[in-house]
Amino acid sequence: MTRREWLAMIAAAPLLNAAVPEVPTAPVSIAKCASYDEDVQAKLATMFDQLGGLERLVRNKTVTVKLNMTGSPGQRFQGLAPAVTHYTHPKLVGATAYLVGKAGARRIRFVESSWATAGPLEDVMLDSGWNVRTLQSAASGVEFENTNALGKGKRYSRLKVPQNPYMYPAYDLNHSYEDTDVFVSMAKLKNHATCGVTLSLKNCFGTIPASIYGDTAGVDEPNEKPVNGRLAVGHEGRRQPSKSAPQELHFGANHDPGYRVPHIVADVVAARPIHLAIIDGVESIAGGEGPWVRGIRIVKPGVLIAGLNPVCTDAVSTAVMGYNPRAMRGTAPFQTCDNTLLLAEGHGVGTTDLKRIEVRGVSIEQALFRYDS
Repeated sequence: MTRREWLAMIAAAPLLNAAVPEVPTAPVSIAKCASYDEDVQAKLATMFDQLGGLERLVRNKTVTVKLNMTGSPGQRFQGLAPAVTHYTHPKLVGATAYLVGKAGARRIRFVESSWATAGPLEDVMLDSGWNVRTLQSAASGVEFENTNALGKGKRYSRLKVPQNPYMYPAYDLNHSYEDTDVFVSMAKLKNHATCGVTLSLKNCFGTIPASIYGDTAGVDEPNEKPVNGRLAVGHEGRRQPSKSAPQELHFGANHDPGYRVPHIVADVVAARPIHLAIIDGVESIAGGEGPWVRGIRIVKPGVLIAGLNPVCTDAVSTAVMGYNPRAMRGTAPFQTCDNTLLLAEGHGVGTTDLKRIEVRGVSIEQALFRYDS
């Protein structure tokens, strides 16, 4: 992309809704990383330093890291390990654990709502080819939890959407999302069949437990042994979540996944703020979020992206993918969906305006990798 094209893209971005007050901004760091065989830990350390250092964020605190391990580990594209296609890579996970521990974190909890199971997250990691012992030894106080159900907690945590919720007034989540001081979203640099892109914001759709919001959730109470996803409740709105949780505000009004999922995600990230976003763009896929999406292909952008505001981080990441982060529905990559980034901006989470976001390290132009090329 030439400088002229880049400036034209920024100038064409829609203005913020006048009704929305000026939203926060925070710096974003980009690093080139051509392979997981490079020193990922050193690159992350430099990026975190560029953001002001980890110690002030995590020292003596509990840090919860939401991974992106979407779908079953048995679903593979071209026989490749999920970590080089659609999962965050364990080398990035281990490097993050080491650096967060070195910065003085008291406890480091890795979480994910594993597909169609409430079993131990460690089992899913092992099935994915990860070395769990290596992750555990990366720092002291490392633990794991599958947040697809109640897990190790005694009750669910109810997290309220601060103002003007889009879909639900509050969300009942696994205790891990409340029992923490710092929340990190670690995502993959990918397209998404429903949401256009899936980055640190969309990664948090996976915080809502299938025990309550899944197709086989109990009518009155959670089903602590979920066996499938959230299609009926989340994507299509064909049923309400368990009655133990707050119900959908306008049930039956909209059944379009391209409307529903982005709005739910924007609600969730307003209710459960993200303090640090990390995007794995070393190796990934384009055209969708996992092997079940037809037409996906392998891509190797060779980048890592991190930031202290998830909307800012996702805006920069979307631009690195060759898209306008402020594009409206009908424009790539949001051809059939609302723009999750703009919806989160509407909740006051952060800005999508690239002119207000300081990029440190490598520039967007230098990191550019067109996903639609």
